[in-house]
Amino acid sequence: MATIKTYKVSAKSPGGFLIETKAGNHTVLVDQPIEGGGKDLGPTPLDFVLIALAGCLITIGKIVAHQQKLDIRDIQVNIEGDLNLDVLRGQETSDRAGFRNLKVEMTIDADMSQEEKERFATEVDRRCPVSENLMNPTPIQITVR
Repeated sequence: MATIKTYKVSAKSPGGFLIETKAGNHTVLVDQPIEGGGKDLGPTPLDFVLIALAGCLITIGKIVAHQQKLDIRDIQVNIEGDLNLDVLRGQETSDRAGFRNLKVEMTIDADMSQEEKERFATEVDRRCPVSENLMNPTPIQITVR
């Protein structure tokens, strides 16, 4: 039987582009850079997508390494993505609003061959819920109150 856990986040905007989010016991600020009209008090929502992916890949990597009894000293992840800003500004409608692509560079510090590292990274990606959500459509239901 599946073990299902519901994750919840709340967010409110105290003013300008600043957004205060709550996730469990944590408060995280989301903002826009100064050139985008914000005060640069936190990462942007798009930054958080990449942060979530990087954090998930490393977390799942540690879980997989533990389960497979692999001696992995460190995992580092760098991610970059291309986005058409004209779509979110409402200046273009022919392109998608999301990232066109995400390039993930995973550095695995371990005594493993390149092939073993690639198999490990494939398994990590397969089990990463953030990666899976970005790769496949997830239904979103917006209710307006």
